[in-house]
Amino acid sequence: MIGEIRVVLQRDPAARNGLEVFFTCPGVHAIFWYRIAHRLHTWHLKLLARVISQLARFFTGIEIHPGAVIGKGFFIDHGMGVVIGETCEIGDDCSVFQGVTLGGTGKDHGKRHPTLGDGVMVGAGAMVLGPIRLGNHVKVGAGSVVLKEVPDGCTVVGNPGRVVRCYGRTATPDVDLEHGKMPDPILAEDAALRAAIQDLEKRLHRLEQRQNEAAGKD
Repeated sequence: MIGEIRVVLQRDPAARNGLEVFFTCPGVHAIFWYRIAHRLHTWHLKLLARVISQLARFFTGIEIHPGAVIGKGFFIDHGMGVVIGETCEIGDDCSVFQGVTLGGTGKDHGKRHPTLGDGVMVGAGAMVLGPIRLGNHVKVGAGSVVLKEVPDGCTVVGNPGRVVRCYGRTATPDVDLEHGKMPDPILAEDAALRAAIQDLEKRLHRLEQRQNEAAGKD
């Protein structure tokens, strides 16, 4: 648990000291109980593992299936409503916010849930569904629904999720939690549509002027 507390102190500006994190951070509690449940799951004590995970869900509002595989440095901010499915695989130094679902589509068998590379950030309320892979250092905007694979270093937003920025990098020195400052493709399309309408209005105005001039000559 010491490692999880250290991660919270590094990434959460509201965390003032380790004692406060220990007693008040549900993400830390959920990960602590997940580690125990996951160990029991690997020992084929699956019923006991599920009981522990359900108790952790009751007390934290965070549901992590004990069969999921989660790397070190995992950070859950706020946490209420987070769901992580059984066959989900999460790399090192990943961050998720409240309301995130790493789940299945209901159509797959065997490997049903996503795989996240290292340094992935999933914004509040986002859903990543199906046996897809998000590459290293991918960012998922708040409220997005991701159903397709995302390459390393890319930012995906919207419903359905679309890649709007991609740096192609596989490593980054810092953990960026600015999930509220991502590009908005709807606003971009709206601006493009407005520009196109203004251009059409100008053309129509010029055409009307020419018609009026031609009618005056007649």
